[in-house]
Order: sequence, then structure tokens, then C-alpha cells
Amino acid sequence: MNTTSCIAVALAIGATLYSEHAAADKAGFAEAVDDGNLAFASPAEGSSVEIQGSFRTRGELLYNFDLDRGLGENGRPLFPVPAGDPSAQALTGANLRLRTDLRFRGPGTGLSVVLRTDVLDNLTLGSTPSLREGTPAASPGQAPPFQALRVKRAYGEAVLPIGVLSVGRQGSHWGLGMVANGGDCEGCDGGDAADRLAFVTPLVGHIFALAYDISSTGPLAADTSASRSIDMEPTDDVQNITFAFMHYHSELARERRGLAGRTTIEYGAYVSHRWQDNDIPGDYLGGAEVGSEAVMQRGFTATASDVWFRLSTRNLRIEGEAAYLRANVEQSSLVPGVEFYDAATSSQLGAAIESELTLPGVSVGLDGGFASGDPSPGFGAQASDPQANPPFDSRVDNFRFHTDYRVDRILFREIIGTVTDTLYLRPHFRLPIADASGAKLLFDTAAIASWAMEPSSTPSGNRALGIEIDPTLRYETRDGFVAALEYALLLPLGGFDNPEAGLDARTAQLWRIHMRFPF
Repeated sequence: MNTTSCIAVALAIGATLYSEHAAADKAGFAEAVDDGNLAFASPAEGSSVEIQGSFRTRGELLYNFDLDRGLGENGRPLFPVPAGDPSAQALTGANLRLRTDLRFRGPGTGLSVVLRTDVLDNLTLGSTPSLREGTPAASPGQAPPFQALRVKRAYGEAVLPIGVLSVGRQGSHWGLGMVANGGDCEGCDGGDAADRLAFVTPLVGHIFALAYDISSTGPLAADTSASRSIDMEPTDDVQNITFAFMHYHSELARERRGLAGRTTIEYGAYVSHRWQDNDIPGDYLGGAEVGSEAVMQRGFTATASDVWFRLSTRNLRIEGEAAYLRANVEQSSLVPGVEFYDAATSSQLGAAIESELTLPGVSVGLDGGFASGDPSPGFGAQASDPQANPPFDSRVDNFRFHTDYRVDRILFREIIGTVTDTLYLRPHFRLPIADASGAKLLFDTAAIASWAMEPSSTPSGNRALGIEIDPTLRYETRDGFVAALEYALLLPLGGFDNPEAGLDARTAQLWRIHMRFPF
């Protein structure tokens, strides 16, 4: 049985906790933090409901994403190719999503319940044809998908005299979203959520937070009334505790300070610890009965630490995040009765920095990032490309950025799957073309140059990965409607050549139309 993919997932610690998104969502709580005091709004006489969300649709064409480099050592192309003609170049697709965020406020000042639902979440257009007439070609329309609505978040909040208490399935985001990302951005597809009990309080000009997460529970069984489930093995639960602090200003406060010519400095840090004593692999791998003989010792511990900062003025923003993750798995075998002698370990380091300078008529900036690598072949970004092979290789040291932290459109987002085992530089600029009648037309572009940290990770053994250029033409209205035409050109370098087959990697391209309708 293949154990490496499970180890790679286990060692990719899901760090938590508190972000500007969460702080700003505390109904005036973040603004009060600047003074170090809790503020209470005027008592409401009755309940209220706040609704916001957006409808998003995208269509895209992917051209030559396998880079014409032939098959890899695993016998597969670098990226899926057309089924009918593997030598063809173009793949197409379109999808949509309706997201709704609801906040129910109770009478008074301090109680609310939050609900996030996604309807037709990234549903591919044309993917559910009605087969009433027997074949897709005769379909009179689309059939409803099996799971049309997905509840992403549901939690309650209570404002107490000394802080804010929240409990339930909550969004989890920190800093730039490099490690923990709530998936709230315009182009995000996933997003982290945690089953969490958290307490947040402002003190001496800072926000302090303590959270306890239940990340996983073992085999479940229905109770006698079949109305709820009971955890049948508490020792295999995966638990997480996080402590964080921040010095934070709301977006409105930063804007006011910038107009007054003041510099705003914000920062924060957290440490998060996760553990699991035992495990029951048969519960999630399937194909095995779950009983006492299926319980095996795991001894998993992981600790993540992260620091974040932001400096902003009226015309300048510099923001960065750095994280170090350390983990140990005493027993990495997934087969009961089969044990490895050596523990699996992980030591990962990642960092990202963003900058933007607004000048008359143009905005420019330089971003960059680093993710530690692992000497094993492959990038380790997907389950089919593991970095460990116990008992011979028990290290997983490649740091992986969250998949919703996007720096490009082709290389890391699509071909590799995320930013990992790399160093990249990303200069960018934005140019307003027109601004009239409450609408803007903008042009922006970015160039991304990247190199592998470990040459053994690339298909050819060459560190140079590629140079990508990502221009965008974007139309925005005052009420939030967005229509964007996106293009990307990837110029692969020596890292993706196929010297055994005598093939050089060739150019890949992407075209995408993106529209967003907020409410």
C-alpha cells in the first residue's frame, strides 16, 4: 500500500487563525482594537439579516499545457491532453459559482450567526446534461447536479465584556494567505474552514486570540436514535491549538491615516500545534473492517509558526509573511501490523513579499517568494508525486503555498499545482486607461521568473523553470461588476526539457474571460 501520499498530506500543516478578514468581520470590533477597548453598538430592538455575495462565471482556453515535451518517467504527459488526439493542443472549459454570505443578528448588541453557502460551486457548464432522451446529444437542457448547494461555514459569535467568543465551522485565514487562506478572493476556488472554538480579545493595542480546532475524528457510528453520530475512537482524533496576536488597523483607518500623511505599521504572529496519538487508516482508505485490530500507533506532532507585517502610506504598501513548519510522525505505516523503524520528519520554510507603489497615472511593484524544496524527484505538489518513500526516504521538506495564493496563471497554478520548491520574482504594474461615469478600464500585467530550489525536482535536473507574462484588461463599475479578459504566456526554460527524448519544452498559453456580479 502506498503510504507516501498520506504522509505528505499529514505534514502539510494547516496553520490557522486570525486575519484582517476575520477582524473586519467583527462588526466594528477591529476599529475598536486601535484604542485597545471593546466597543458596543447601540442595542438593536429586533433581529436583522445581512446578505452579501457574488455570482461568478469564467470561460477559458488552455493551449499546450503539456509543453510538447512528451511523456515523463511515469508514462504520462505533464498535463492532461485531449482524449481523442493526444497530439492536439487546446483544452477548453467554463464554470460558474453563486456564493452567499448571511449574518443573522439577534436582538441587542452581541449575538450573531454566520452562514456561507456556495451554489453550483465551480460547476462546469454542460457537465450535467439531461439524459431524458437517452444521449447527451439529444439533451433538452441541464439536469440539476447531485450536490447543488454546499455549506462552507456555519458558526455563532458572542460579544462578551472581555472579548469575542466564536464556535462552529469558521473560515481560516492569516496574513497574505500563503499558508492559511479563507478563499475569499475574487478568483479563489477553495478556502480553508476549521471546526473551531476561538476567543479573541483586544489588549494594549493588540488583538490576542486563542483557538482550539478539531481537525479530524475517527470512525463514526449512529446513536440508538439514529439522530447523531458518535466518535468510536477518541485516540485517533486530530486536534490543533493556536495562539496568535496582531497589531491591526481597519481598511478605513489605514485610508484615513494615509490621507493625513501618516505611515501605518501592522504586524502579527502565531504558533500552532497539531497532534494525533493513534490512527485507523481503514476508516479513510476503505477496503478494511474498522475494529480493534485496525487501530495503530501514529504519534503525529506538528508545529507551525508564522509572522506577518504590513507597512502602508498613502501611495505605498509593503506586505510580507514567513512561516516555518516542523512535523514528526513516529509511525508512518498505513498497514496495521506493519511498522517502519524510522520516524517520518518534515522541516519546511516559506516566505512571500508583496509591494505596490502608486504614482501619477500608474502603479508598480515587485513581489517575490521562496518555498523550501526536497531532494526527492518531483515537486511534491500532488498525491501522485510524493516526496517520501518510507522506509527508504522519510523526509518531506518541500514547503507548499496555499493553492488560493496565486502568483501566476499557468506554471504554478495549473501545471505544478501550487508554489513549492522554488524561488520566484514578480514585477508588475497597473495602468488606468479610462475612468468615467462610475466605471474604470484598467490594464495590468505581471512577469514571473522562477527557479527550482532542488534541481532534482525538475524533469530535466535544470533549476530554471520559466518566465511567464500575465496581462489583463479589466472593466470595473462603481457597483462592483467586473469583466476581465486575461491572457498568459509561459516560456518554459531548461527545467522542463526532456533530454532523454531529445525534446525541448515549448510555449504554453491561456485565454480566460472572467465576470463577477456582486450583491
